[in-house]
Amino acid sequence: MPPAKTGKDAAKPSSKAKSAVDYVPSDNEEYMSEKQLEFFRGELNNWKKSILDDSEDTLQSLQEGPLREPDLNDRASSETDWSLELRTRDRQRKLISKIDSALRKIDQGEYGYCDVTGDPIGLKRLIARPIATMTLEAQEAHERKEKISRDD
Repeated sequence: MPPAKTGKDAAKPSSKAKSAVDYVPSDNEEYMSEKQLEFFRGELNNWKKSILDDSEDTLQSLQEGPLREPDLNDRASSETDWSLELRTRDRQRKLISKIDSALRKIDQGEYGYCDVTGDPIGLKRLIARPIATMTLEAQEAHERKEKISRDD
């Protein structure tokens, strides 16, 4: 079984997801121009495909048969690994939902703009996190408010 992408690896599109022409959006262009939208659509679709391919590999491994480790410690270790793998896949399932939402926003002409303020999210942030829905400032404010709510 290939190792699961965890942490930041699972949360970012792979470097293989670069467009065929190696285009990178620039601040010198009109924000969310057709070319930029196509770039992000390609990134999101490649990221989604990568996650689905990984999920298919996990499913294939699960179907190969139950764990048959004779040693109880080995079996416990294998079951822990599988549990971690399945939790990772569940997180990635939720990530696909966010990717689909971003693709819908592209289709609706709303991609790249903050859900809270309506301001442009910014190319650097979107390149780093194509599923971002808030500007950095709005995200920080949201996280501060969330932390205060948790502390109460």
